[in-house]
Amino acid sequence: MLSFRRTAIAAACAVALAAAIASQAMASGEGTNARLGVRNPSSGNLTVQTQIIASNNNWGTRQSNKGSGGGAIYGCRSAPGAESCVRAVNLMNGIAFSFQSNSGTSPVGSFTVGTSSSTVSSTVAPFTTNASGKVTNLNADMVDGQSASEIVSQAVSQTSIAGVAANGALGKTRGATASANTGAGAYIVTFGASIANCVYQATINSAGGLPGLVSTTEATATTVSVSTFDATGAPANRAFQLTVNC
Repeated sequence: MLSFRRTAIAAACAVALAAAIASQAMASGEGTNARLGVRNPSSGNLTVQTQIIASNNNWGTRQSNKGSGGGAIYGCRSAPGAESCVRAVNLMNGIAFSFQSNSGTSPVGSFTVGTSSSTVSSTVAPFTTNASGKVTNLNADMVDGQSASEIVSQAVSQTSIAGVAANGALGKTRGATASANTGAGAYIVTFGASIANCVYQATINSAGGLPGLVSTTEATATTVSVSTFDATGAPANRAFQLTVNC
């Protein structure tokens, strides 16, 4: 009887030891329960995906922090060409992601490349897209380091115009300071800045019912010579409009 009891006790101890060993083995990898407040698993060496699959009309999972910290961190060691650290895929036609902040006093989000001590190439883009539609309410004020007002100002400053009457009087103008009729079909238009590296285009203003031809040439660094002709090609005074693009 004593021998039987010893055998039973030994068997029970073996089962308990095996269970303890199995429990410890499972705690280090796949197949274990998630434990709160610690690293899961402690070795950090899961080799297969951990999937959480839901079937509802709300959210599959939810992570929140009722303190003053963030809600979730996703980190990885993805090399170029590999999977991204975070991916949201909508298998239907709704939106794939959304971000919301209840504060309007600071940026809602940011894209940061590298660390505070690393040098980031100026060619690194914050994101890419294959969509070409207009983004609602997106205020892209800076283009190539210039604001929208600077771009408009530069475009205006690089295009000068002059409306000149048949008698040489200067009419509508932007950049032109004077004009004069120096002979039959001969005009000089003066500008307030150098136009040496600019191109010129003139058209006859036939509002008065006098058709004609026109040609332009650079006279000096600040003046353009304009010649006008009648329909037969003979020099004749004609009103014209001159555009200078720099």
